[in-house]
Amino acid sequence: MNDGITTRPRWEVADVIRLYGRAFLGKHGAYLTDTQKKTLCDLALCRTAALGGHADECLDCGHIRIAYNSCRNRHCPKCQALARARWLDQQAQHLLPVEYFHVVFTLPAEVGDLAWANPKLLYDLLFQTASDTLREIAANPKHLGAQLGTLMVLHTWGQNLHHHPHLHAVVTGGGLSCNDQGIADEQPKWISCRKGFFLPVRVLSRLFRGKYLDGLRKLLEAGKLTLPHKLQGLAHPKSLARWLSRLYRKEWVVYSKRPFGGPEQVLKYLARYTHRVAISNSRLIDVSNGQVTFRYKDYADGNEQKVMTLTADEFLRRFVQHVLPKKFVKIRHYGLLANKQRKDKLELSRLLLNAEEAPQGSAEGTPPGTIIKEAEPVRCENCGSTRLVTLQLQRIRPRSVAVARLGGSDSG
Repeated sequence: MNDGITTRPRWEVADVIRLYGRAFLGKHGAYLTDTQKKTLCDLALCRTAALGGHADECLDCGHIRIAYNSCRNRHCPKCQALARARWLDQQAQHLLPVEYFHVVFTLPAEVGDLAWANPKLLYDLLFQTASDTLREIAANPKHLGAQLGTLMVLHTWGQNLHHHPHLHAVVTGGGLSCNDQGIADEQPKWISCRKGFFLPVRVLSRLFRGKYLDGLRKLLEAGKLTLPHKLQGLAHPKSLARWLSRLYRKEWVVYSKRPFGGPEQVLKYLARYTHRVAISNSRLIDVSNGQVTFRYKDYADGNEQKVMTLTADEFLRRFVQHVLPKKFVKIRHYGLLANKQRKDKLELSRLLLNAEEAPQGSAEGTPPGTIIKEAEPVRCENCGSTRLVTLQLQRIRPRSVAVARLGGSDSG
């Protein structure tokens, strides 16, 4: 009987870790953070007996269905669907009946190694400078003269799993009128962008470049950044000046996509981007003989679908690059959506737009592929009966099992 559960992919990232994680940790463990090691352990144990679970036994036919607990690690490909569905229900309440734009801010490759060695500081700087850029340009009366609502999501990967830090921003196509400092007017009005047009991309790109490099220079001069081996020269003022000068002369990639049609399309977009991890299980083709084969989209070749094979060691090395620091917030809100005054500003915006109350999350407006827990009885997958009893399964100490499987140390 089909109970709506998606068929398990033949291969999972967890399989790569279980098969080759021990050798990987033996070779690279000394250079990994505790969070990276914990992520590998969590994914290896996800939905296994090690985390416990429950069994549903049918009183009519005797069929038993076992369901193991998930690891709930935010980097796990299997644990994002439900988290995404719950989050989308919350975000539906923040949508306005206006155009929304998708803007992407990308760090150049020259900064990549520095960001990899200092992820928290340089990813924070990426959020700060991108949001400041949007706020400053939008507040300028020559461009809009309004305070926008912005949601930003950090991605650190490209399709081939290389380190490629960039921010996806979903931005309202207009905002509440404000002065050039971004402070709302005493009696604000709603100012809309020109239909189909956001803010000038070249102006955004150059201001973003200037702000990020200024922040980067201050961090380097203050000695707050760890320098990778090939960037040790940046500790010397003259070398740093030359390096920054080259980056100032380079055009930084900021681009704006076509606007969304409305709130429902925005939710579908958010479902694709907010809870995505570096690689989904569905992209894996084969895991064997010390190699991992997966599909990827080559954006440089007309978005053509291609296949790549890496050694398991290289696959895991690339994967752990995208494990974010502990407690690092990868989804952030700014402007009209900032937590502090969001409720009041959204209510005022709807009033000025003559809009109805905030839309509520529902199965109808939820993007395809998300999981919605319906208020209906659980049925036996064998006979359809609703007469089920639930038995809790014993939980094994997950850290001990992870250590045994991956060959790590149980200390700390």
